[in-house]
Amino acid sequence: MASAGEGRVVVWRICDGKAGHEHQSHGLVRALGRLIPVEPHDLEACSILSAIGDLLFRRFLSGQTLPDPHLIVGAGHATHLSLLAARRARGGRVVVLMRPSLPLGWFDLCIIPEHDGVCGRANVISTQGVLNEIQTSERPRRDQGLFLIGGTSTHYDWDQEAVLAQVQAILAACPYLRWQLTDSRRTPATTSRALARLGAPQVCVVPHPGTDRAWLTEALAAAQAVWVTEDSVSMVYEALSSGAAVGLLRLPRRGTNRITAGIDALLGAGLLTAYEAWAKSAPLRAPTPPLAEAARCAQIIVERWGLGPAPRPVIAAL
Repeated sequence: MASAGEGRVVVWRICDGKAGHEHQSHGLVRALGRLIPVEPHDLEACSILSAIGDLLFRRFLSGQTLPDPHLIVGAGHATHLSLLAARRARGGRVVVLMRPSLPLGWFDLCIIPEHDGVCGRANVISTQGVLNEIQTSERPRRDQGLFLIGGTSTHYDWDQEAVLAQVQAILAACPYLRWQLTDSRRTPATTSRALARLGAPQVCVVPHPGTDRAWLTEALAAAQAVWVTEDSVSMVYEALSSGAAVGLLRLPRRGTNRITAGIDALLGAGLLTAYEAWAKSAPLRAPTPPLAEAARCAQIIVERWGLGPAPRPVIAAL
């Protein structure tokens, strides 16, 4: 077993290999690192059988050469048993992101989007959307806009013609901005081809295989205005975290559920502008303050468990 760096908070981050989950846990660990000295270690989640064995025998083999953790963080159902096994073997406190599949009381802290309707428990922090790695940019924003186009999803019907019409109307109304546009792995091929043929001189279309997290972070930091299709919920929250003004490209909903309720809450709070409101002259305004949920949760963790010196205040979520 290694020893921790002097004065550092050791954080084990249990990963399931899913990019969306890892962006969440990485966002929290990075936010902690901006407040206190952190020594992070990434470990792969065990298989169910291995995790059960580790729980029964009070061991966690994949962490045997690491210093004992102060915090064990993970997102995704596949990490839950590994989180508990690691704590049973080596101590520390478990922080699970998103509503777990196991009883909430088994975890020291659960960070859960408020649209899941879990509140009023001492070990739960409710957040606006899932956590992410995006920080508000302090650089001056350029005369630049960004379109983030999604695709087929569980909660929305994909309407290619509606998306194209909204994009074209925005381009026509904002010729003073230089635009970047990217699609996603969920975007139907016919839509991707239609977007590539837009032909507007102020648009640079960047297909998603040519993008990565660094590209997205830079594009969000530079853009004055970001338009996101309604199905791309995680991108909506990342855009709001960047501090840009965010508009919502509308899609037909398949019904009312916790995802659509979360979007409606953002619209009701004035953090998002729906396309139909913008088309009737509603301004596209940057959120004030921008979302900073990872930073807020990190500050709560540090203060609740006395993990470091009192951090400087972070603006709370609306």
